[in-house]
Amino acid sequence: MADVPFLEAVSVSKLYPGAMVSGVKEISLEIKPGKITAIIGESGSGKSTLLRMLYGLITPNEGTVYFKGERIWGPEEKLIPGHDEMKMVTQHTDDLNLFARVWDNVAAMLPSTNVKVKEEKTEAVLTQLNMMQMAYKRVADLSGGEKQRVAIARAIITRPQVLFLDEPFNQVDTSFREGLQHDIRQIVKESGITVVMVSHDPAEVLSMADELVVIRNGEIVEANHPKTLYQHPKHLYTAELLSNCNVLTAEEARLCGIETTKEFVVIYPEWIRLSTSPESKLWTVKEVLFKGFYEDLILDNNGVIIRVVNGENDRFAVGDTIGVKIKKWLEY
Repeated sequence: MADVPFLEAVSVSKLYPGAMVSGVKEISLEIKPGKITAIIGESGSGKSTLLRMLYGLITPNEGTVYFKGERIWGPEEKLIPGHDEMKMVTQHTDDLNLFARVWDNVAAMLPSTNVKVKEEKTEAVLTQLNMMQMAYKRVADLSGGEKQRVAIARAIITRPQVLFLDEPFNQVDTSFREGLQHDIRQIVKESGITVVMVSHDPAEVLSMADELVVIRNGEIVEANHPKTLYQHPKHLYTAELLSNCNVLTAEEARLCGIETTKEFVVIYPEWIRLSTSPESKLWTVKEVLFKGFYEDLILDNNGVIIRVVNGENDRFAVGDTIGVKIKKWLEY
């Protein structure tokens, strides 16, 4: 039994008819235990459909999902859909009792057969998610990010083996998001829980995931560690998902000093170096976008537009002419 996959989808398909057929097509995927796997893709690519099939909320038209070698039942076979050893948290928090305290919302997931154990477990989870300071507040009085923490606490207090997160940070303020991501990573490290998440935000998946699965039109395009996929994407689609990259035709790339036989060249903004030498001033600054500790410069050369990261704020102004040197690029 040691070689039985932990969580596995085998040639699963679930198609939704319409003007444009959507869903997933013959996907095979193995989820590794104790890791964070992130599924990404453009809107309508099938991310959430795949997530719900893995959990048992949707029955595949074809193929099978297995958990530790046993088939996961779909909603037609199970009175309460979803596997008993798994929990799912979405961007919505509709199942919370708004007029009860945070403590009571979380504790309600445990039986009352042993009140002391129930209190100890509730306190442990709230402490783990840095929520003790809000334990006695009503959920109705919380922010969106705080409500999301309550939903996650309710999901993990029963110690599921798998936690599914469907766009969990969509409505969470930026100030809360990073802390919540850190807490989830810490929970995985401490408890060994397996997390499978869907996200549209590259910053989330690059910093959180151990494994990244890229989906397009219902099919897996590629999968690997986030750092590997970011630095060496096999497909233009992946590069565009993970970064705000410059995509140039072969002809446009020549203006950057790049000769290629491929159709497209991809240059990440951070791969471009700026030069002020008189002979290289071929690009005009069209926009300066303030980003805090850095700027994005939008440069133009005969109608070809590129985006460049500038770490020296206020060094350039709109209308300045500068040169560029490309440190690295990708060809497709």
